Amino acid sequence: MIQVEKKMTFERITLSLRRILSSIACHGILATVAFTCLFPLVWMFSSALKTQRSVLTDMSLIPSHPQFVNFTKAWTEGNFGSYFLNSVIYTVGVVFGVLFIASLAAYAFARLQFPGKNLLYYMFLATIMIPVPGAVVAIYVLIMKLGLIDTRLGYILPQINGSFAVGLFILKPFFERIPIELEDAARIDGCGRMGIWWNVLIPLARPALAVVALFTAITVWNEFILAQLILQDQALMPLTKGLLTFWGGRLAQDHLMMAGATITVVPIIIAYVFLQKHIIAGATAGAVKG
Repeated sequence: MIQVEKKMTFERITLSLRRILSSIACHGILATVAFTCLFPLVWMFSSALKTQRSVLTDMSLIPSHPQFVNFTKAWTEGNFGSYFLNSVIYTVGVVFGVLFIASLAAYAFARLQFPGKNLLYYMFLATIMIPVPGAVVAIYVLIMKLGLIDTRLGYILPQINGSFAVGLFILKPFFERIPIELEDAARIDGCGRMGIWWNVLIPLARPALAVVALFTAITVWNEFILAQLILQDQALMPLTKGLLTFWGGRLAQDHLMMAGATITVVPIIIAYVFLQKHIIAGATAGAVKG
């Protein structure tokens, strides 16, 4: 009996050690991944507080003499005010365009029956695999024929098209998991298709919409290739274009470039912080099905 108890105690201790070691390994991997993601941001902010000379020689993360004036110089010398406003206009326009079109398309693919439904759906998803550089020629020719070169609309429309498939991919499964009984109840109350979409599906799909909005906003906010391709007027350029102000080969102003990059990154970080709750809910929705 004593031997059996010792054996059971040994097994419990072994199991506890395995759990502890497994937890340590898991947290170690997560900490490593978090460090690799956060360190570039910390280094960028640290470099933004240094002088041009010290940014290349001082390897410390906390500068002895922080140069907060770099942010003011980056904003004024780089004309970041105009670029920032342009990026806000483009981001808001593309996000609302994607949410509107993708949610309507997702509702149609999730609830309606029509010929070629699955084929058309997978054709849309296939466009996710086409990178922007691989389609720049076709995009430029199309925008040129439409007479939208060097216009805000000509810059917004291709990005709505490029982010549409991702929005459709996220929203369609979410709509399919919404009970059909809710739509039947709304239909009894007199709602048509658009009424059901607006009053039933959209409120319930806020977590998924938040995920689509953030992914789209990050893509548009960081976009650079289309801006160089379609926009020629400096007054229409987005914020990423402003970073080139401080890059000129041997005359690069690294400290101001880092300050400008920090200004560029901060809005997306703030958006993620405020949308984090909805993003997590949207990413985990449907993980457990009843």
